Order: sequence, then C-alpha cells, then structure tokens
Amino acid sequence: MWWGTLLAEKKLVIVLGPTAVGKSRVGLRLALDFDGEIINCDSMQVYRGFDIGTDKPTEEMLKLVPHHLLDIAEPTEQFTAASFVTHALKAIEEIISRHHLPFIVGGTGLYLQALIQGLFPGPGRNPEIRRSLEEEGKRYGFPYLHSKLLAIDPEYGRKIHPHDRCRIIRALEVYALTGRPISEHFKMTRPYLSDFLIIKIGLKLEREELKKRIDERVERMFARGIVEETKSLLDSGIPPEAPAFQALGYRQVLRYLHGEISLEEAIELIKRETRKYAKRQMTWFRHMPGISWFNPHDYEKIKEFIREKIIS
Repeated sequence: MWWGTLLAEKKLVIVLGPTAVGKSRVGLRLALDFDGEIINCDSMQVYRGFDIGTDKPTEEMLKLVPHHLLDIAEPTEQFTAASFVTHALKAIEEIISRHHLPFIVGGTGLYLQALIQGLFPGPGRNPEIRRSLEEEGKRYGFPYLHSKLLAIDPEYGRKIHPHDRCRIIRALEVYALTGRPISEHFKMTRPYLSDFLIIKIGLKLEREELKKRIDERVERMFARGIVEETKSLLDSGIPPEAPAFQALGYRQVLRYLHGEISLEEAIELIKRETRKYAKRQMTWFRHMPGISWFNPHDYEKIKEFIREKIIS
C-alpha cells in the first residue's frame, strides 16, 4: 500500500459515464489495483430487492472489493440527492480512515453534482404546493409539468426525464417559493469536498457499440428473470407506485404485468428508453467540468492516468 500515506491528501476517484458503458467492471479493476473501496452512485441500486433491473454488482464482485451504498433504502422510501450525500460523505471518511482509496462509481449526475458542488440551501417542502402539483400532474400528465419546468428553467429541465415526478415537482416547488430556477440555486452551493483532489474518469463508447451493450443488457435482464423478480416484489406488498418501481425496466415490466403492453413491446420499450437515458446522462456530464474521458477498453491508460495523479 505505497499510496496509503498519500491518502492523507484526501484523494477521491469518480468513475462515471452512461448506462451500460462498463463503469462497474472498470471501477472494480481500479479498486483492486489501488487498494480501494467502491461507493455506489446509481440512484436505483440503493433499493433493497431491486437487483436484476438495476444490474447490481454480482456476489463475486462484492467479495473482491468492499461496496457501499447498496441496498440501504426501502423501496417505498424517497432516496434523494441529500440522502446520497450524507451516506457518501460518511463512507468516504471511513474508507480514508482505513488508508484505502475511495472510488465513486455510477451514472446519476444529480448525485455527483450534489456531492461535488454541494446542496443548495433552498426552501423546505411546502405540502400545499406539492399537493397542487401532484394533482396537476395526475390530471394532465407529468410531461406537461416537465414542459412548464422547461419554460422556467431549460438548463435543469433538459437534464431530467419528463416522467421524473419527484425532481420535476421539487424544481417547480422551489421556483414557486423563491421565484428563481433551481439551477440558479445549485450555482450558489458550497462544496463539501473542497479540500480533496477529485479525479474524474469518464467512460464513453461509440454510439453503435453502446447501443449494442444496452440491448444486450436488457435481454440479459429478462433472461435472468426481471419479470419474476417484479412479481415477487409486488407479492411482498410493495405498491406499484413505490419510488423504486420508477426505475427503468421495472416500470415497463409493470405495464406488461398489467396487460397494457406485450412482453416484446416491454423489451423494445426498455431498450429505447435506456438509449434515451444514456443520451441524457451524457448531456449532464458535458456540463460537468474536469472529466478526463477514456474508452473503457483502454484500461491500462486509465490506470496510468490515475497513478500519475495520485503520486504527483
């Protein structure tokens, strides 16, 4: 552990990129090579029981390297960016105390932004405004609310999905309470990791290769039993409207189980929506400064880049 003493300088590695690009595998190899531990930054892998659709690390991977922030939230719980920051900061502190190198691995841009830039000191929740927005969303659809958000805050609106109910409502709520877009509030935040050297590794592939990986992942999800897993979760008493069921894959499988679409339509819909999600992730990351981009196949280049940063 020749780098153990260097960790007194507080160094942190982030491995980010679009879904299916290979973040988990690269992060695992890096953690093994640099005596690190992994902190999950996937907003859906935090939920207990939702394993196949979120493509959680395998048992073999978990045995090789300690992983944090997996299976820490109940499916009915709204796990927020603030929740992530609280848990991640605690994990970072514990990892460094063991003279290990923390690796944050995942593609949830909002969580990474909150950790790196801080959470804005915005207003608390307003039940009356939220209730009104919820009713409006149910009446006209959440894409309608998303269009309202785009009109007042195009910067933030472009980063989130038209069906991302929680973030749309929060952004509109903040605007209603303060008269200012939530993106402006983000810019006024104070960072939590200002004394850290943060090494941001971005992974990207050519569009056709990423599309192929996404399609293969979706087909693998169904082969592994995402339909059966979803049935089991419903049978355990988790309601279909639970936050965890909003994850890509699960919400389409729910539509299949409710008889709204065929199995083939569900598979194709998940592939299409996942490709759109990957595109939105890249849009988010393009606005994040300081990312060094690599092809995930170029592992030795990534490894050498991090080694130089750590010892410089």
